[in-house]
Amino acid sequence: MTSYKNPYLDELDTGVFVRYNYRANDEADNRKLALALENGDPLVYFQGIRPGVFVAYYPVYAVKNDLDAGQFVIAMDESMRFFGDPLHMTIDERRYAERTVRARLHQPLFRARVMNAYSTTCAVCTLKHADLLDAAHIIPDFDMGGFATTTNGMALCKIHHAAFDRNLLGITPDYEVRIDQNLLDEIDGPMLRHGLQDMHGRNLHIPTRVIDRPSRDALALRFAEFNA
Repeated sequence: MTSYKNPYLDELDTGVFVRYNYRANDEADNRKLALALENGDPLVYFQGIRPGVFVAYYPVYAVKNDLDAGQFVIAMDESMRFFGDPLHMTIDERRYAERTVRARLHQPLFRARVMNAYSTTCAVCTLKHADLLDAAHIIPDFDMGGFATTTNGMALCKIHHAAFDRNLLGITPDYEVRIDQNLLDEIDGPMLRHGLQDMHGRNLHIPTRVIDRPSRDALALRFAEFNA
């Protein structure tokens, strides 16, 4: 378990492995993890996203006891157990591992964090129905810079997510919504008018915590695409 306020500085190594620090003053817990490593036992990993709320991953496996660093290395996907030394993976092995783990694990955690940051509210229109909201990437997740972090995400309703992905809706680095000029000129009924055209010029609904707000640099890159 890695809590929301993590005193051990556990770290997610690009999503492929968790480097899980030895528990201080709890040799029994450390011995159990060492035994799980020896036996190849499956584990459940709970990652905190806010106080009392966790995303659970199962199965995960201890694959290395790094004595020098005082850490266990936890593989976030079962296939990672068969890659040899996790501390010395080849470039191709790491690329494969990152693709595999990103598809399986990043999205649930990314969605949970983004929805929490935005209070389950669309950043454009403030719709609050969770079933109609997506955790949208600013820089797409298939790009090198498309990290599954809160600052690279926004909570968007389905229509605004689709419009953003297709550069029909843009967001300035100053958090202002822009609609494509062709859509502004189009006449097509109330959904277009109220769902998109009326959003032009609105200020983005952003998280209360500064550290959760959209990256202005990432928005600048996407807004340049929108303008193009």
